[in-house]
Amino acid sequence: MSQLVVMGALCQCSFGVAPCPLVVLPDKRTLSPTPAATILDNKPIVNLATFGVCSSLANPAVAAATAAALGVLTPMPCIPVTVAPWTPGSPTVLIGNIPALNNTSILMCNWGGVIQVTQSGQNEVIIP
Repeated sequence: MSQLVVMGALCQCSFGVAPCPLVVLPDKRTLSPTPAATILDNKPIVNLATFGVCSSLANPAVAAATAAALGVLTPMPCIPVTVAPWTPGSPTVLIGNIPALNNTSILMCNWGGVIQVTQSGQNEVIIP
């Protein structure tokens, strides 16, 4: 069993250097005791601000900076690019007809990073 992810959960990208708190807007009207997340809470800047700096060469800013530094990897500020929802989410728990986000779900960044929940934001609500 996994934990329901809520507002303030900490996430980490495999190419980032710092954790990022998940922002869950209170538009779903589900509290446990804070706003509960769904698989569609994947919007850059709105739900996930930044992971510090990015070191993925698939990121054009990092690739350009690395080329300018004659091949020395040069991390650049992180701006996540996440267009697909979190997967897989909870198949049996729905919030507003959208699968709830659990702490075993992952989110793929277009620059190749894998974003994972490192701390769900609560320890009380267990979901499948």
